[in-house]
This record gives sequence, structure tokens and C-alpha cells, in this order.
Amino acid sequence: MGLVVSEIGIDCTDPHALAAWWAQVLSWVPSGEDAPDDDYVSIRDPDGSLEWGFSRVPEPKSVKNRWHVDLRPPDGSDQATELARLLALGATLVDVGQGDVTWHVLADPEGNEFCLLRRTPAQAR
Repeated sequence: MGLVVSEIGIDCTDPHALAAWWAQVLSWVPSGEDAPDDDYVSIRDPDGSLEWGFSRVPEPKSVKNRWHVDLRPPDGSDQATELARLLALGATLVDVGQGDVTWHVLADPEGNEFCLLRRTPAQAR
């Protein structure tokens, strides 16, 4: 059996703001693992199997991510609806040289790229 991913760490300049943004995007909840000095906050998926931890760093993001997350619209929604929701929340469309593809490349408020795929989980199965 392979290892189990517990948490993904994300460097950012404002951990509380970015964690709150991603919690809204993903419908996740605070994990209660905040650092007392305000330099770290984490969110977790509703079943508690995965957390994202946001750590304060002094420098802003300056280059393209070395890796990113791909998100699917939830069953009962679609790519266009979720794209509009993400843009309304403050995501921005970005061009990383992807060309003409079926997904959208976006960036969160601190510039971290992620993709919004076309198919829902049920459609992907």
C-alpha cells in the first residue's frame, strides 16, 4: 500500500485570506490547526482526509507554478457555471501557453495557477 497524502503546503503572503478564498472555492472548512503567530492556517475537505496548509512567506509569487491542482465541476454543475463562480470570487484567467484546450487555466488571488476541467466526476467515470 502506498503512502497517504495528508496535507499540501502552500506558501503565500496572506495565509488567512488565501485559505478563506480556497475554502470558499472548494467548500472546505478550517481545520483548527492555525499557528498562534498568524503565519499558518489550514483548511480540510469535509470528510477530513486532506488538508491544505497556508504558510506566510515574505516574497510574492514570481514565476509559473512547478505543479498545480486540476478541479472538476461538481456533479450537478458544469464548467461554465463554475468558471463564472470562480471569476466572481476573484480568480483570473491566465495564459501559460496552453493553446486551444477543453480546460481553463486560472490563478487564485496570489497568482497560483490551477485548472478547471470540463467534465464532472460522474462524466469522467
